[in-house]
Amino acid sequence: MANKLIVSLSPHVHSGDSIQKNMYGVIIALLPALLVSFYMFGLGAVVVTLTSVAACVFFEWAITKFILKREVCTICDGSAALTGLLLAFNLPSNLPLWIIIIGALVAIGVGKMTFGGLGCNPFNPALVGRIFLLISFPVQMTSWPVVQQWASYTDAETGATPLALMKMAVNGDTEALSQLPDTLSLFLGNNPGCIGEVSALALLLGLVYMLWKKIISWHIPVSIIATVLIFAGLLHLANPEVYASPLAHLFTGGLMLGAIFMATDYVTSPMTHKGMIIYGVSIGFLTVVIRNFGAYPEGMSFAIFIMNAFTPLINTYCKPKRFGEVKK
Repeated sequence: MANKLIVSLSPHVHSGDSIQKNMYGVIIALLPALLVSFYMFGLGAVVVTLTSVAACVFFEWAITKFILKREVCTICDGSAALTGLLLAFNLPSNLPLWIIIIGALVAIGVGKMTFGGLGCNPFNPALVGRIFLLISFPVQMTSWPVVQQWASYTDAETGATPLALMKMAVNGDTEALSQLPDTLSLFLGNNPGCIGEVSALALLLGLVYMLWKKIISWHIPVSIIATVLIFAGLLHLANPEVYASPLAHLFTGGLMLGAIFMATDYVTSPMTHKGMIIYGVSIGFLTVVIRNFGAYPEGMSFAIFIMNAFTPLINTYCKPKRFGEVKK
């Protein structure tokens, strides 16, 4: 008797993934960077992180219950807490509490709940909050405490970030690049900046964990990092006295944080591998352009925000062929 091929109705196999599992998986991946931020910035990092997470969770609960008048069932899935953690990672450790709370309100209320909640937002909510604060409170958002002032919060001594020095070099200060910390210090995080972006090593550990757990794929972070290395390297070769080395670009600012944790957001990034590479290359290119020729020292947030808007177009362009469709 011939063997029969029995095809059952879908779904065939459940992968075991869930929103809650993936959200808490990303939070676990952020823990090394969080611990480094506590070590580098002390009390300030603790206050900023707790305030941001608590405010994001509260605003999601309040908006869902009192404005949308829906059953509150998303508080425990980890998405609001993750938004709060990522927002905190994009803030300086001496930011006043009231500004953090405003940022959380914009991130959740405008960036997420206005569009219908999780899965409907076209832009990364934490980025919406960060960009709003950067434009609205530029002085407070660009005041960077020097590391290892553990007991200081609002009265911490501030200093120039590596990105600020790189921008000064582009603007004509030929001595600025000589003041950059060495590559090892940049890699470990011993320099001023946002609390969650300073340590490339800690962020790379998070990338390894997420790739191991298959929370994300390699396509977006690798394409961003490779593109930045190539274009920043070309500029550096053209004029090393003005343009910083590609490794300096890679290990400073929010590049690692953005490439690994912000650009890979499920909702706001392309669905296909081809689309992810187009998206990642575009983000890397825009980041280098904005950093070197734009008004702001940092370009990662703006690059991701711009490409979030192009994600539907990329998905349309890279839409896979339907099963059984004949190629024309």
